[in-house]
Formats: sequence, structure tokens, C-alpha cells
Amino acid sequence: MPFFANTPVEKTAGPYVRRWWALLVLCLSLLIVVMANTSLIVAAPDMTKDLGLSSSDLQWVIDGYTVPYAALMLVLGSIGDKYSRRGALVTGLVIFAGGSVMGSQVDQTGLVITARAIMGIGAAVVMPATLSLLVAIFPRRERAKAITAWTATSGLAIAVGPLVAGYLLEDHAWGSTFLINVPIAVVAVIGALALVPPSKAEKMGRIDYVGGLLSIVSVGSLVYATIEGPHFGWGAGPITAAVVAGVGLLAFVAWELRHPHPMLNVRRFRLRPFSGSMLAVLFFFFGTFGAIYYATQFLQFVLGYDALETGVRLLPLAGAVFLGAAITGRLTPKLGMKPMVTAGMVIGTVGVFLLTQVDKGSTYTDFLPTLLLLGFAIGLSVSPATDTIMGSFPESELGVGGGANDTALELGGSLGIAILGSLLGTAYRDKLTHLIGGHLPAAALDTARDSVGGGLAVAEQVAKNPTGGAQQAQVLVDAVHESFAHGVAQTSLVGGIIMAAGTVIVLTVLPGRRSAGEHRTPEPLPAEDRELADSL
Repeated sequence: MPFFANTPVEKTAGPYVRRWWALLVLCLSLLIVVMANTSLIVAAPDMTKDLGLSSSDLQWVIDGYTVPYAALMLVLGSIGDKYSRRGALVTGLVIFAGGSVMGSQVDQTGLVITARAIMGIGAAVVMPATLSLLVAIFPRRERAKAITAWTATSGLAIAVGPLVAGYLLEDHAWGSTFLINVPIAVVAVIGALALVPPSKAEKMGRIDYVGGLLSIVSVGSLVYATIEGPHFGWGAGPITAAVVAGVGLLAFVAWELRHPHPMLNVRRFRLRPFSGSMLAVLFFFFGTFGAIYYATQFLQFVLGYDALETGVRLLPLAGAVFLGAAITGRLTPKLGMKPMVTAGMVIGTVGVFLLTQVDKGSTYTDFLPTLLLLGFAIGLSVSPATDTIMGSFPESELGVGGGANDTALELGGSLGIAILGSLLGTAYRDKLTHLIGGHLPAAALDTARDSVGGGLAVAEQVAKNPTGGAQQAQVLVDAVHESFAHGVAQTSLVGGIIMAAGTVIVLTVLPGRRSAGEHRTPEPLPAEDRELADSL
């Protein structure tokens, strides 16, 4: 076989012989896309100090990546199906690398946000392409194992991102956390051309660009409203975005129901395995991303770990992901998809509830059980849910299937960080006001109430006062730590309740049968699901 694989996977007589090497390329591509978000968690303090970012600026440095990433995945997955899935993967990696180079070189907030948006566009091409290629390359009997490896890579990236960023920040500026993506993307491009076979949908009709535009408007507006409303208040912008999201979603559903070749056949949501798995991914990443978001802040701002030390302490999460993935690979074929998905959600819910015990005296050991449980839950439940989602789509719509799965993941994560982060901020502000409201000037109090980082910055300024400044600063630091710990505990209670409710919903929606992704012959679909599946 030549070095550059040119035989379309659909035309090979048997399974593609280099499929496991191709999977390595797909997982490497996925790794940098996820790391782009998690590495920013530990790089944010340096970026804030160097660029003078306000809380709003920092939020948009993060969300400049998230909004296009979530909004574009569905339509870009469809374009990859139509023209070339491997071409989409390579194109996305090139765009992602270009945004990374730009982000490493600029020193203005607006340009950093622009670079992150370019990276988000690239990620929106890469993510659905990795899943669609995986499903196209691997035969049914091996697909669950391959998706388990894909899922484990996502969990690995959650921990490796902060670790790599922390290591770089020891001796380099924050721009290095952008630049590290470039050599990995180059290796992934070369690997894609050498090891990933060409693949595209056979006999696919014209792309539903109107449906694609409506999906971009509705998902993009929903993510924007979710981010802006809880964090900065429900003013004209977020409310308008929420209305646009609602109208756009209704228009999207109406259009897709009438279109002869819709981008996403919304009738598919009547299939209980598909809708239940989509809900599971959304609810699960709501709680998981939210909890990791504020647990990492506690490690840095309250316990005082630097970026590298924080990354090292997230590694147990990655190990737990691999353990969960190994177990689900063995048990799902025997027990079925539903028990594994719901068990993972229950374990993740318990992990979030454990953080309700956090107080200002908590140490890393109080967070370790949560990290282990969340990682184990990711490995246990996300793989069978993703396998079920992808198994619900025909060959001609694998990119759309990947886009649907990844949109649920990204939307859930965005909701978790925005809503739980907003609750955390409110609880922190209320507690801090109660503790020190009358002991600081109004301007300093406003800064301290804005964030835990702001509170500690005010304490540094207070400490410079030669008359009792050190003692006053320590009182303020203790109040900030106590307020943030209070916020973590209160937010975890709400997050745990939402995840518990989501678990009940998923348990109710998923049918009591084995998933189609198992090695043995699946049980027949219920009558109503079989009728719909035939119509699709």
C-alpha cells in the first residue's frame, strides 16, 4: 500500500487495514481541540495580568472559541459528508493551527478573541470529522472499542491541557500555550494524509444550507445568551439572543420537517435511544465541566497551587477516565447501554454532591474523590452514549451525527460553566459582602466582589499599607477564601440536583433494551421506534 492512502474506505473489500493507526490520528486531532479549552483554565491568570483583562474580557477570550465551535459543527459536519471527511479534518487542523499561531503572537484583547474564534471554527470542522471518519473506517464489531478510545482521549485532554500549559508557563509567556498546538496539528495533518483513507457520503443530495443557517443562528444565539445572561445580567443583548434562539429553533424544526433532504431529520428525536443518549451527553457535561471549572479555581486561588501544580493534580481524573473506559468496553456488550450510561451519570452526580462539603479549610484531598468519580463516570458512560448516537445515523449523515453529538457535549459544557459559574459568583459576592461589607471602600469592595482573583488582588494592595496593612489583608484573604468555598458548596448542591434530575430523565427516556453498538445481535426495536427508523 502506498504511503498516502488513496483508496476510499467505502470501496475496500474488507475493513481498512490501517484503521487503528488512523484512529491514533483522529484521537490526536481531538486531543488538541479539547486541550484548547482546558489549557486556558490555568493560563487565564497570566493572560489577565498581562493584557489587563476585565472579567468580561476574560469570559470572551474563553467564549470566542466556544460560540463558533458549538454553532458551526452541524453544518460543517454535513459539508464534510458531502465533499470529503478527510479533507474536512485536514482543513480544520490547518485553520486551528493558524488561529493558534495568531493567538501566540498578538498582545491585544480583541486580537486574542479573534484568534480564539478562528480556532473555534477549525475545531468545529475537526470534531465531527473525527467521529464520522471513525464510524466510516471501523466495522460495527469494533466500533464501540474505537469510540471508547475516542472518549478516553477527551478525558485525557481535560487533564493534560492544564498540565502541559502549566509546564510551559513555568518558563514561558502565556502565548506558548497557543503555540504548542501547532506542531501537534502538523503531525496530525501528515498522519491524516498518510493513514486516514478518503471518505465521503455516497449518493448524498444537495446540502440543506437553509437548515444549516437556521441551526447556526439558533445554536449560536442560545450559547451567547447562556453565556452572557447568567454572567453579566439579562440585558437587551442576552434577552434578544434568547428570543432569536427560540425563534430560530422553531424555524429550524419547521423547515427540517418539510424539507425532503433535511440537514438533521428532527423526527429522529422520537427514537428513544437517540434522544436519551443526547440528553445524557448534555446533562453529563453540564455537571462535569461546571464542577471542573470551579474546582480548578479553588486549587489555584484558595489552595495557592501554580499552573503546573494544578495540572499535576488533575491527572487522577485522566487515569479514572481510562479505568472507566476499560470497564465499559467489557460490560456494555454484556449489560447493555442503558445501565452503563445511567450508572455513569449516578457516579458523576455523587462526585458533584461531594463538593457540597467544601469549606475554607478544605485541601486537595477533599477534591480528589470528586475528580476520580467524574473521570470514572466520563469513561463509563460517554462512550456507549456516543456509540448509540452515531449508530442512529446512516452512512450519508455521519458528519451530521458527529456534529449532533458534539453540539450536545459543547452546549452542555457551556451551560454548566455559565449557569453554575454564575451561581458561584452570586454566592461568593453575597457571602463576601456579609463578611466585610463595611470594612472596605466602595471601589475596593466592588473589585473584591467581582471575582476571587479580584478579592486577592485587593488584599495585596491592602497589605502595602504600613499601618496594620498585613493584618487587614489577612482578614480579607480569609474572607475571600471562606466566601469562595461557600460558593463552591452552594453551587455544587444546585449542580448535583440538576444532574440527579437529568439522570432520572435519561433513565426514563432510554428504552430497556441493549444498544445497537454491542457485539451480539441487538434486541428488536420497540414498535414505535422501528416504524420511525424505517421512515428515516
